[in-house]
This record gives sequence, structure tokens and C-alpha cells, in this order.
Amino acid sequence: MSVPAAPLDAPPGQPKKAATAAWIGSALEYYDFFIYGSAAALIFPEVFFDESDPATATLLSLATFGVAYAARPVGALFLGHFGDKVGRKKIMVFTLILMGLSTFLIGCLPTRDQVGTLAPVLLVICRVLQGISAAGEQASANSMSLEHAPANKRGFFTSFTLSGTQGGQLLATLVFIPVAALPEDQLLSWGWRVPFWMSIAVAVVGYVIRRTLEETPTFTQQAATEGVAKMPLAVLLRDHWADVLRVVAAALVASVSTIFTVWALSYATSDSVGMDRTSMLWVGALANLVALGAIPLWATLSDRIGRRPVFLIGAAGSGVLMVAYLWAISTGSYPLVMVLGIVTFGVVYSAANGVWPSFYGEMFSTRVRLSGMAIGTQIGFAIAGFAVTFAAQIAGPDGDDWASVALFTAALCVPPVIAALTARETHKVPTEHLGERALQESPGREPVSA
Repeated sequence: MSVPAAPLDAPPGQPKKAATAAWIGSALEYYDFFIYGSAAALIFPEVFFDESDPATATLLSLATFGVAYAARPVGALFLGHFGDKVGRKKIMVFTLILMGLSTFLIGCLPTRDQVGTLAPVLLVICRVLQGISAAGEQASANSMSLEHAPANKRGFFTSFTLSGTQGGQLLATLVFIPVAALPEDQLLSWGWRVPFWMSIAVAVVGYVIRRTLEETPTFTQQAATEGVAKMPLAVLLRDHWADVLRVVAAALVASVSTIFTVWALSYATSDSVGMDRTSMLWVGALANLVALGAIPLWATLSDRIGRRPVFLIGAAGSGVLMVAYLWAISTGSYPLVMVLGIVTFGVVYSAANGVWPSFYGEMFSTRVRLSGMAIGTQIGFAIAGFAVTFAAQIAGPDGDDWASVALFTAALCVPPVIAALTARETHKVPTEHLGERALQESPGREPVSA
């Protein structure tokens, strides 16, 4: 039986346009998100916190990185609800504006020397706004690209969201390389602000593209026939609670990303290892560059052999290789760090990263897809975000116990493996029938307007 060009006769060109919009929006979101991560590791301990106690300042700075992840579940409840009621497009536009604005404002904040403790308070407020925005960004972009995609290429088209994420991380790293190379006084006075100000340009481009997108055919049909749920969260928890828990567990694989991009960078450039900041930023840049190519390849493979085996390769492989990567940093061998960084983050982690947008999204029906993805992922991502803070504590007072951090990261990859092993394989299910098995297994199967 032949597969239609796109589900429910999506207008020509819309699948590619939706994928492009997802890529650009995610690139902005995660450019903004990860310039903060780089700044939290390298700059903010000296700019916003008490320099007299460097260890505590670093710990507090890394904690502000995790604050956004704590805000993400709250944002997911709010944005997921409205995304399943008013559509994917409006949420995509809203999250883009909120992220661009909050990031620009971080670049305008006064320092601790200028306003005292008010400075870190304002920093945390802006970081919370970033977290709320990120909570709805990926779920809305994934839902938009999945529901526009040809049924036999959903893995490939939805992977553009995560390719955008890697593109944003790459751009963030490349922007920070010349900034980190500035003389110390210029870096701490104005240099660190430039990457935050630059986010406005990307936000404008993304806004123009997203404004011209059409709503997805499956959401439009759902609204015109059965209608949208008045309380998507109630429907989600009644019919899809097991899959929400499964996504929460699977999303813990994001701990690999936060440990790699934030804690490992802080550890490598600390006095105990003493590697050069610019050199370590290049490790991240090249790993993300490789990921840009690896993500769509893994996603295409998942369209052929299924989501579960590809995700398992990424989750289990990343847990093992992160031990090797952190060990390499402890040796101070830059070639070893470069090779293992690229293999770990650029190749193996990309298997899980590239397939999860389709893997998670296909667990849910159209009525609750955005809510299910947003809430499930953001709870898992919240835990992953604070993995950096826990790692800083586990690493001990000198911050050099890399082995404990490595084992901690590997342990966080176990729940994703279990979640994938217990999940349904959905890569051959027609788009309009996704989530039906969960509905059949639910005690209340009839549609409700709850």
C-alpha cells in the first residue's frame, strides 16, 4: 500500500516549511539556552556572585543554569494546554518572542558590583522566562513537524527540531570562542554581553518564517470533527498516563547533554585540570557540527528499523562513553578529549537526540500530543538540568572527582533504556491512528470534552 505524500493531504511544501521553522526556532531557543550555559561555567561566577569564595560562586552559577529546568514543567502545563486547544502555530510564535526577549535582557543586566544581590535575582528571573519558553518550544515544533510530515518520514522531518538544537549549540559555542579569548577586563565588563544581544537577529528571522506557517492537517481535522479537549491535561492523564511516565524517564537522557556542555567544561578549565577555555569550546563546537550530520541519519534509520533500537543505541552508548570522556578530561590530553567528545556527543548521543521527537510524539493522539510531549519531556529535562548542580556537589570541594560524576551520569541513562524497552514501536503506524492503542488500553475510551 502506498504512503500518501503527507498525512491528510497537507498543502504542498508545508512539511519542508514546518521542518525549517522548527530548525530555526530551535536553533534560536538553544543558542539562547546554551550561551547561558557557557556563561554560567566561565563568566557568571565572577560577574554575578561573590568572588571571595570561587567554589561557592561556581556552584551558585551552575544552579542558576538548573533554575530554567525547574521552570520548564510549569511552562509545559500552561503552554501544552493552550497548544492542544488553540493550535501549534500560536505557541511556536509565542515561545520564540519570549525566548528572544528574555535572552536580550540578560545581556543588559547590571552586575553584582553595580547593584549587589539584586543582580543574581534579576538573572534568575530572566532564566525562568527562558525555561518557560523552552518548555513549549520543542513540543510545539515537534508536533508541527510530525503532523505535517509524510507518514513514512516522520522520523526524518521531526529530527529537524533537534538538528536546530545542535545548530543553536554550535552557534552559541562559536560565538563564545572569540568572546572567551578577550582580555579578562573586557570579557567581564562588556564582552560576555554580546552573545546575548545577538539573539534578537535570529528571533526576527524565526518570527517571519513561523508567521507564514499553516496549522497542521491533523489538528485542523480534530478541531473540525471531534473538537479539541477543553481540559487536555485531564484527557492526557486519563488516557496516556503510562506514556507520560515513559517520556519522563526517557527524557533523563538529556543529562548527557547538560553534563557534557556545562559541568565538563567547568571541570576541564578548572585549576585541577587547567585546560584552555578556547580549546574546550572547540571540542563542543566540533561535536555539535558532527551532530548536525548524525541526527538526520539516525532519524532516517529509525524510519526504516524503528524508533526503539535507535534510541537504545543512543541512551546506552552515551552512558558508557561519558565515563570515557570525563576520564579523558582528567588526563589533560587534548587529542583524547577531542576524539572522545566528538564520538560521545556528536555521534552516539545523536542517536537518542535525533529520534526522540518522533519517538515521544508518536506515543500520543492528536488531542493531547503537545501536552504529552511538553509535560513528559520537561519534567525529565528539569531533572537533567539540575544534574549539573548535583554533579558539582558530587565532584567534591575541589571539583575534581570526575569518576563519581561519570557514574552518576551513567546511572541517569538507565531509566531511558528501561523506558525504551517497554515502549510500543510506532514508526509504521499512520499519523491519524497514533495513540489509539493507549486509548484502547484506557478504562475510559470514549472521547470526552473534559
